[in-house]
Amino acid sequence: MKKKKWLERFKLRGKSVMIPMVILMILTALVPMLLQAMISRRAFNQTQLEAKGIEIQNQCLILSSRLMRSGYMTSDKGNTMELDTRMQTIADIYNGRIVIVNSSFKIMKDTFNLAAGKYYVSEEVIRCFNGETNSRMNQEMGYLTQTIPIHSASDKKKVTGVMVVMASTENISALTDRVQGSTQLFLLCMILVVVVCSMAAVFFLIRPFKRLLASFERVSYGDLDTDIMEDAYKETIQLSQAVQKSLRKLKAVDQSRQEFVSNVSHELKTPITSIRVLADSLMSMEEVPAELYREFMADISDEVDRENQIITDLLTLVKMDKSAQSQMNITQTNINEELELILKRLRPIAKRSNVEVTGDVDRVKFSLAVSNLVENAIKYNVDSGWVRVTLDADHKYFYIRVADSGIGIPQDCMDHIFERFFRVDKARSREVGGTGLGLAITLNVIQMHHGIIDAESTPGEGTTFSVRIPLNYVSRQEDKS
Repeated sequence: MKKKKWLERFKLRGKSVMIPMVILMILTALVPMLLQAMISRRAFNQTQLEAKGIEIQNQCLILSSRLMRSGYMTSDKGNTMELDTRMQTIADIYNGRIVIVNSSFKIMKDTFNLAAGKYYVSEEVIRCFNGETNSRMNQEMGYLTQTIPIHSASDKKKVTGVMVVMASTENISALTDRVQGSTQLFLLCMILVVVVCSMAAVFFLIRPFKRLLASFERVSYGDLDTDIMEDAYKETIQLSQAVQKSLRKLKAVDQSRQEFVSNVSHELKTPITSIRVLADSLMSMEEVPAELYREFMADISDEVDRENQIITDLLTLVKMDKSAQSQMNITQTNINEELELILKRLRPIAKRSNVEVTGDVDRVKFSLAVSNLVENAIKYNVDSGWVRVTLDADHKYFYIRVADSGIGIPQDCMDHIFERFFRVDKARSREVGGTGLGLAITLNVIQMHHGIIDAESTPGEGTTFSVRIPLNYVSRQEDKS
């Protein structure tokens, strides 16, 4: 039960990056050490065997030379006592056995005194009679075998006998095991050192990220002005810059929200204040002339209409923000005819390309967006100015350009024209009845159609709005699926 709770708690908290980093460091350090230890053991064992083989071969060559000079292969046994003793001594030194075989493959001498008088025929002995010196290692049995030729004293090219030397390698194996034991102890100590060093290294490597995490915690509590710059590594700098960029956007959104609330309050309050002033003026006058009364009532009616327009635009924006996808009533629409209706309704001077375009749009919302663009081009134009609306398309998108010869937009205002309640010329906006919400609504509608809108303007020369909308509407849910 406790184990299950511990596992659940571990899953909730997540696996720390320190764990794989420590494991990776340990493996990076230990794998080469283990490979080196294995290679060193084999190399040490092989070196010892080769050294012992050379040593035995040298001793036996000396012994073979003495046997050759003494005529051992033809002498009586009584004259070979000293050589027999020497062979026994060499055999004892190397914990092995020496066998002397004559040209008839008969064993003349066996230091074990077990096979004297018997025959010894093997591939190594036959090759040795041909003048070859052989050496063979038997790993399973743990002994080294060498065959050395015994030449004739009168004819050194003639081989009269073979000396077969078998030496035990147990001492080499024991020495190798002792070296391996020391190596394993060293590796164990190194494993402990590597583990401790890896954990310490990972701890110091992770410290900048932990400081970043602490900064993120402060941001999560609402402190958006927290300094989260961490310049320990290139990655932490990039992460800090990315988060700071997001925080700046959050601050901008928060400021925009506050400005929006303030603007809404101001915009809604202004017509009411005007109505209140006009009403108070009428009430304070005695025997008001009918013409003045009608003039005041007309002004009050205009302010009511303005208030109603602001509320209508606000409700339109709120509806779009709440459920954009669910509101879309997409139909196959002839864009040429729709633009013609809009232009006919607004009566601008328009130049249309002879292009037949149909696309998937919400006619009501699309008409609202284009109407806002054309209406703004008319309202903020100069006397005897012009407005041109062009339509074009390719295999994927259709394009609408609304250009005018109006007053233009200053460059420092271009980044804010799609913000709610933003006005370039507030006095003129009030004069022509603008609420400051038209372009915000237009942007929202175009984005709902997965399109984009861009603006170019030169003060005193005019403004051009360019819209690009896909011909085929695909909902975001379909994109994800």
